[in-house]
Amino acid sequence: MKSITQSPLVIACTFLWIGFISAISFMEAPLKFQAPGITLPLGLGIGRLIFATLNKVEWVLATGIVSGFLLTGARRLQPGQFIFIVPLLLLVVQTVWLLPKLDAQAALYMRGEHPATSDLHIYYLICEVAKATSLTTGGVKQFSV
Repeated sequence: MKSITQSPLVIACTFLWIGFISAISFMEAPLKFQAPGITLPLGLGIGRLIFATLNKVEWVLATGIVSGFLLTGARRLQPGQFIFIVPLLLLVVQTVWLLPKLDAQAALYMRGEHPATSDLHIYYLICEVAKATSLTTGGVKQFSV
């Protein structure tokens, strides 16, 4: 079976990215607050560190995907590659808007303040689901003829 990209780098980065999202956003984040002794400020401090690191790893993987496409020598995106625009755009939204807002909100809680409730976590989760879905779709399409 011939791959659209001819790039193992694209495939590897795609499925690693899905794994990071699944392990951290869908598993670690909700479970950490169930651990004995984890207070809200402590959990938020851990979350800030983990999600800041995840964001950096995601940029490395996104760069790997883009590099993989560029290394194939194609002059334009193929039909199965357009789906990768979705996680890239969502990563930008998370980096420049959601993570700074969530970080500031967590900092307030950690100082003992109680900021107004917001839907930022829901927006972040929606982005994570959309990224995982589009990456899965794009990754599977890399194996089509």
